[in-house]
This record gives sequence, C-alpha cells and structure tokens, in this order.
Amino acid sequence: MNILRVNVAEGTTRLESLGAGRRHYGGRLLTSWTVANEVPPLCHPLGPHNKLILACGLFAGWPACPCSGRLSAGCKSPLTGTIKEANAGGDAGTNLGRLGLRSIVLEGLPPGDTWRVLHLSADGARLDDAAGLVGLNNYDLVERARGKYGQKASIVSIGRAGEQRLGAASIAVTSAEGAPSRHCGRGGVGAVMGAKQIKAVVIDEAAGNGMEPADPAAFRERCAEWARELRSAREVLREYGTANLVLPINEVGGLATRNFSDGRFEGAERISGERMRELMDERGGAHGQRCMAGCPIQCANRYHSADGTVTDDVEFESIVLLGSNCGIDDFDGLARLERMCDDIGLDTIEVGGALGVAMEGGVLPFGDVAGAAALLRQVTEGTMAGKLIASGAATVARVLGVRRVPASKGQGLSAYDPRGLKGMGVAYATSPMGADHTAGPAIPNRPGLTPLELDPVLAQDKDKLSFDLQVMTGALDLLGVCMFTGPVIAGMGKWAGILSAMLGEEWTPQQLMEEAERMLALEHDFNRRAGFSEVDDRLPEHFSEEPLPPTGSVFDVPGEALDRVTSGYTVAERLADRPAEA
Repeated sequence: MNILRVNVAEGTTRLESLGAGRRHYGGRLLTSWTVANEVPPLCHPLGPHNKLILACGLFAGWPACPCSGRLSAGCKSPLTGTIKEANAGGDAGTNLGRLGLRSIVLEGLPPGDTWRVLHLSADGARLDDAAGLVGLNNYDLVERARGKYGQKASIVSIGRAGEQRLGAASIAVTSAEGAPSRHCGRGGVGAVMGAKQIKAVVIDEAAGNGMEPADPAAFRERCAEWARELRSAREVLREYGTANLVLPINEVGGLATRNFSDGRFEGAERISGERMRELMDERGGAHGQRCMAGCPIQCANRYHSADGTVTDDVEFESIVLLGSNCGIDDFDGLARLERMCDDIGLDTIEVGGALGVAMEGGVLPFGDVAGAAALLRQVTEGTMAGKLIASGAATVARVLGVRRVPASKGQGLSAYDPRGLKGMGVAYATSPMGADHTAGPAIPNRPGLTPLELDPVLAQDKDKLSFDLQVMTGALDLLGVCMFTGPVIAGMGKWAGILSAMLGEEWTPQQLMEEAERMLALEHDFNRRAGFSEVDDRLPEHFSEEPLPPTGSVFDVPGEALDRVTSGYTVAERLADRPAEA
C-alpha cells in the first residue's frame, strides 16, 4: 500500500511506500502518526507547516469485511490547537483502498488564489483547476463534479465554510446513496482543507480490492461470521438509526437541553427516533440503509420533510444539538438545519452548540428555527454573523459574554450532558481530541474491560471505564472500521482475528488494544508539545457547580481520577484485573 503526497505549493504529487514496518497503520493511527512526526506542534493550523491527512483503514476495498470503509481526516486542529482525527462513512474509503492507497497527505500552501481538485484514478493522480466549483456548497458541487468526472465517483469536498477556513468546517464524503451527507465533522478539518485550497478530492470507482489478505480463506470466513453477528445484534439501529437514543438518554436525565441547562427535554418524543420512523413511513422516507458498501448494520436513513425537502442520514447528535439543545421540537425544522449544515460543510455538533450559546446570549430565542436557519444562510453569504456562528461554541461564548460554555479544549460538547453521563464527561475532558463522544462512548450499560459500577450518574469507576473505552474505540479507529461494531472486549477479539488473517501474523485483542494505547500516548505527547497540560483535561467549572435538572447531579469526577485516564492505567494492568470467567 502507498501514501500519496500532494504538495499544493508546487502543484506536484508523488507516491511513497507505506513500508513493511507500518503496513498495519491505517485510519486514525496513520493520521496521528503523520501529524505527530511531521507537523510542528506550535505551528499555525492554517499555515504552511500543518498537513491534512486523509486515510482509509486496513480492510478498505473489501466490502465483505463489515463496516470497514471509513475515511479519517487528521491534522492540527484550527478549533482546538490539539491533534485531531475525525472520520466518516461513505464510499471514499473503499475506493481509496482499491486504488492501492492508504492515505493522502496534503502539504504546504498554494500560491495566490489557486483552487484545485485532486483527481485519483487507476491512471494516477492529477491536480485539476477547480473553476466552476469554488463558491458552491456540497450538494451543488457533487452534482457538477459528477457531471464532469462520472456519476460513480466518490467525492470528498468542502462547502463555503471550509472555503472561509472557519473553525466548525467539516469535510463531506458522499454516501453509498450519493449524497454528501457523511462528514468528517469535528475539529475544523474542513478549514485545513480550505487552507490547502483543495475544493474536492474525486476518487474514481475502482475495480478489485485493497491489500490482499495473507490468508484469504480465513479472512473471508471470519468476516462473514462477524457480519452475520453484527446484523443480528444491531436491529435497533436498522429500525431507528442512532436516533433510537433520544428517549433513553432523556429518561436518564442526560439529554443536552437549552444550552446544557437541563437534562430532560419536554419535546423529546417529538424529536425521537420513534417519531422520525413514523414520519418516514408516512411520507416515503427510508430507514435501514447502508452508508458504505458491505455494512450489515445499516443505520443510515432518508427523511422527507412535509415540504418535500430530503435530508439524508439524520443522526442522534444532530437531532439533539440542533433540536433539544436549541429548544426546537419540530422535526422538520431540525432536519432542515441538518441538511443546511451538510450542504455548507459544517459540524452539526459544533454549530448546534454555537446556536445554543447564541440563544442564551439573546441573539435569538430558544426554539427559533427560522432564526437559526437565517444564521446558517449567513455562513454561505460570508457575513460576520455567519463567520461567528461557524467558528464554534467557545468563540460565540467569548464574543457574547456567555459564561455557560459547553466545550472542552475549545471543542463543543456532543449530545450527552456530562453531569448526567459522567463516563462521557470523562472522555470530553481527557480525550486528546477535545470534547468528543466517539473517543469514549460511555452510553448507559456499556461495559469496560473489567466489572465496573455502570450507573451513569455516579462518579465511581468512570476513569477506568473511560480509559477502557478510549482504548477500544481507538482500536476501531486505527483499523478504519465503524464504532457501531462495538468498543467491547468481544469485538476486539473479532477484529484481532480478522487482522491476523489479513497480515499473516497473530494478533491478540491485547496487542490490538496496546497499539491503540500507544496511539493515544502519541496524541497526548503532541498536545503536551503544543502547550497543553493536565490543566486542560478538565471541564468548564459550571458543570461541577451547577446542579443539572431534574436529577440535581453535578460533574464530580475528581481531578486525580481524570489524570489517571491519561497517565495512570495500562491495557495490561486493566486486563490483569479482569476475572478469569469474564
């Protein structure tokens, strides 16, 4: 497998071999390794020394391997100043792997106002003029680009937010259904792509597969078995998508509501997965769709609003941050906001947080769908109000003088209030990526590596739980596979077996998790060299001081426990505490 280096200053491309010693590097491991080793930690994120890495996983190109086509985007984040990786489903990762590429590295800064499209095919890589695409948002861009490059091409693109290098800018990836609805959303990765003045990466549909497995028979057998198990175990995701979590998280009192001022939303049923499913069934929408080839989970959906607007892939985080967090209980309204974010190229979590702060700051009232949509339109127009709202929750809070800032390391919190789900709060505080639920997804009753106290409102054991989940999620990220295959010990065993068949060498679950542990250490080291310390691994003070209605809970995980997550545990020690019968 190869790495494609693109020097945007010189307008050149060159291939280099990944190398035998790094053939197991993919996804987040490859993006973070490249950033940690090649990007000066103190550089400006939008300057010439930062790099944007797009990387697929080890099994990309093999749809028989379940949920293995994810695409990672990594860089030094312009939103947080930390190392950053964000990943998305869609069709780009699969086609990148089929072309024999494990990653693309965008380097340097282009001269003047030179915008390009990077086109990848079996014939090689070339940089095309982006004339006719600059100034477009993602839906129009995909339509025009496919008119030029072919209807089956995968498109990785930025909208107007990325062009303006705004902190909440995402990178859109076309889904299996063709819409630019899958996003590397977090950390402003789209702003770095905008700084490189790459409007889109077009990847031709490729034949064949990616890296050839060392043991094809064992690889296919293990993949098929795992796919069957995942399809059987993830039925609720096929039926309701990730929105199935709205009512359970509301019930435990952890649903982000009105700028994280409440843990329950009186309109939760009106924005629930059950309500979304009813409306899709009534209006001709679709559920149980794949976002990438070979996915047995099929959690994607297509929502039809009453006015005929179609929004692809309405997700739990978007529903909550654009819905209950903004006091909005109109499903059509929040779906319209999500589609606008997908089109403009904005992280729905960050922008939902920014809108909630703006509402608390008096810019518009909670529940004002029309006002929120008007602010998003101003992002496309490039007004100062639009630039502000697309710069993230922490920036909006500073400008408006709002004290309740739902952010960690400058990145907005996701849909779970950390006072109601304290394991999630530990991940927000200690992840090297800033507030990120995918770094340690401690939803209710999700186990760690050993028996733990799993009551989400209790502080007990949440440091151990978060360490365990950050390691297991990191293992999934470095393989380039979907988190919904499960950050659990049984899943680690399945993936270790598939990895062993691919590489022709024995990998145990412990070895896989220890690789993730080293990856996390690499990321934390980059952040320390960038000027971050344990002081930054904390949540804003109001989460510890303001009781959350209706439970009255505060975030009371002590600082020494938070420090243990980043420097006090090892995989070997955690597994040694695991009972023999577990």
